Amino acid sequence: MKHNLFALALLVTALPAAPALAQQELSYGAEELQGIDYWAGATRDAPLVIFVHGGGWKRGDKQMMHGSDKLEHWQDLGYAVASVNYRLVPDNTVEQQASDVAASVAYLRNNAGRLGFDADRIALIGHSAGAHLIALVGTDPQYLAAEGLGLDAILGVIPLDGAAYDVAYQLDHAGILMRGTYRQAFGEDAERQRDLSPTRHAASPNAPQFLILHVQREDARAQSVALAAALNRAGTPAEVQGLRGRGLRGHMQINRNLGDPDYPATRVVDDFLASLFVR
Repeated sequence: MKHNLFALALLVTALPAAPALAQQELSYGAEELQGIDYWAGATRDAPLVIFVHGGGWKRGDKQMMHGSDKLEHWQDLGYAVASVNYRLVPDNTVEQQASDVAASVAYLRNNAGRLGFDADRIALIGHSAGAHLIALVGTDPQYLAAEGLGLDAILGVIPLDGAAYDVAYQLDHAGILMRGTYRQAFGEDAERQRDLSPTRHAASPNAPQFLILHVQREDARAQSVALAAALNRAGTPAEVQGLRGRGLRGHMQINRNLGDPDYPATRVVDDFLASLFVR
């Protein structure tokens, strides 16, 4: 019997840890993709981190958060975490996607008491296309205004390795493989491309603070530096920082490894969130 118990203990120890399950699956709209996975924080007044996935505006899913280093890490810090889905191109537009991000923020804020977090301590983090969307929501006031919110509804915005903060610039500099993705998302109309460019909105009122991270991809570096410069000229504190990693592998790494204590971006993001969330 003792041998059987010992063998069972070894088997249980060898099994991989089960991924964290969402505390709640929420809907902020009538469409199937207008959903949120929500994990409660350590206390009922915990800060909230909202994460917006990437995927070229045409793919990706909120379930990418499940079992990730960043979820485990943010939970260890006591934060509430929300992972947001949004409607996808080509069936929907980038404008609708930005509206979805703003609507998810409004839904979460309006339900903060029920969900158990501090509605006045919210940060937006997004990767790739998600980085573009959160930067747009954080610089163009129309999206949050449509939900009855000001830009101060978000304490800080953390885009991770985005490369479409200036859409026209990106279309001019993108490689052949990615140019079609940008054309599908943003179209050919120059005025629309300007309207969907966070850098072009940075002179107007913005979310209170930005931390803009990029790996060693030239388009991401150039776009991140330009966005930070435009925000700082407007009086909005914006820090930009480059991290190790090159090409598509580095682009994927910043999303996959965020939360790993040995990955440099983890400490950078931790320090920024701590400064935002201090009472």
